[in-house]
Amino acid sequence: MLGLMQQQPLLISDLLEYAARAHAEREVVTRLPDGAMHRYTYADAAARTRRLANALTRLQVGDGDRVGTLAMNTFRHFEAYYAISGIGAVCHTLNPRLFPEQLVFIINDAEDTCLFVDPQFIPLAEKLAPQLASVKTWVILCAAAGMPATSLPGAISYESLIEPEDDHHPWPRFDENRASALCYTSGTTGNPKGVLYSHRSTVLHAFAISVPDVVGIASRDVIQVLVPMFHVNAWCIVYAAPMCGAKLVFMGADLSPPAIHDVMEAERCTISAGVPTLWLGLLNYVEQTKKPITTTRTFTVGGSAAPRSMIEAFMTRHQARVVHCWGMTELSPLGSVGALLPEMDEWPLERQLDVLTLQGRSVYGVELKIDDDEGRELPHDGKSAGHLKARGLWVASAYYKGAGASSFDPDGWFDSGDIATIDARGYVKLTDRAKDLIKSGGEWISSIEIENHAVGHSSVAEAAVIGVAHPKWDERPLLVVVKKPGAVVDRDALLAHLQGRIAKWWMPDDVVFVDELPHTGTGKIAKNLLREKLFGYRLPTA
Repeated sequence: MLGLMQQQPLLISDLLEYAARAHAEREVVTRLPDGAMHRYTYADAAARTRRLANALTRLQVGDGDRVGTLAMNTFRHFEAYYAISGIGAVCHTLNPRLFPEQLVFIINDAEDTCLFVDPQFIPLAEKLAPQLASVKTWVILCAAAGMPATSLPGAISYESLIEPEDDHHPWPRFDENRASALCYTSGTTGNPKGVLYSHRSTVLHAFAISVPDVVGIASRDVIQVLVPMFHVNAWCIVYAAPMCGAKLVFMGADLSPPAIHDVMEAERCTISAGVPTLWLGLLNYVEQTKKPITTTRTFTVGGSAAPRSMIEAFMTRHQARVVHCWGMTELSPLGSVGALLPEMDEWPLERQLDVLTLQGRSVYGVELKIDDDEGRELPHDGKSAGHLKARGLWVASAYYKGAGASSFDPDGWFDSGDIATIDARGYVKLTDRAKDLIKSGGEWISSIEIENHAVGHSSVAEAAVIGVAHPKWDERPLLVVVKKPGAVVDRDALLAHLQGRIAKWWMPDDVVFVDELPHTGTGKIAKNLLREKLFGYRLPTA
């Protein structure tokens, strides 16, 4: 017997239309390049989005067409998100931090027909254009009066494109499983691979991140979106905020600590979302300037592991909650979140931090398990380490055009490439990426745990651990460190700091100080490039 309930497709266009009806006066704010703030309401955003939808229809962008965006977090990019997906096309966000060769591959692989480009990325787009086979239309995300000179063929300003259009557009109704957006992995090994999201998976994911034990979004919230809109759809916040009626604050291109703090305080942000490097920079800034963080109660952290010292600083010095999330492009991205259980509320801080530094428990909608090398499921005992796999309501079932098929098994499990343990309460602890594990004397060493403790030293800005060849032990860990500006610290001081915090046989055999570490386009440390740079390094113990 079937239930007698109406069947309505879960569509992205409905999220913004709901916000325009139920939260019409709630703001979307963007910090412009000159530091001024652009403000308008959800009602304004919806009207302009409908005008863009009409313009795209006039350009004959239709069902399934891929439309690329090469842009930062702005109100125009926000409108493009909704208009492209709303008409049944696919919003393909491009990461401008990738190598040009990777961008050429990605755009040609996706077969983008149209590209929306921020003015600051015009030189990059002009460099790419001769190698792009499918792009026919170039739209520059600016006003007509601010349209820069460009060699991009037929380029038109965004405002000129939508200006003649009506703000009435009846959004089409279609299958909720239709593709809505396309993001590519960062491609640290081989070519990037496309992950094709659906309207259904995106709307369900937006519900999931809004619940209290995850980000916890309400209409009274003001969300500062520091995670780029080109990185896994800004962690779905740009969909969840309109659904909940929360105010959105976009930072544009300036993610410097002073700009982040100024906007955070001026807009009275309650939630802020970004990667650990941004939060470490903010903490250093407020400590140096003695400026307070007065209204932000939740810092959402993802992209890489949150150092224990950072979580503790936000909790004890700024009375804020740190939401430590784990996920991937293939998971839309949320897989697990580090919330405390009720019985942990009375635990001492140190014991709570032991939990909060983990990658958390799976959220409703995602199943997680660990397998050994032969594919046998391992127990959730907090000790057995294996390949972390996921399946669920917003987990990819395959890569775009069939790439990377070996990552998916017949039972629907996706192999994340991470090595992890899961304890009896369901808390996940990543020990490493499978490709980054260090095998010394037949035993595995976790680079992540050493890095987190190293960053806890007051003089360390950033740290990475890689395996270096050793004649006796096969590999031994090498700690590579970037000092904070003006800090004075040496090898012996750092090794002394690690003593008692990690197993004795995990102790790095040497420490190397560098001015900067290489990063991927998504801000993660590029250990493959670091290994190349230090190839042939001879450890003192060798």
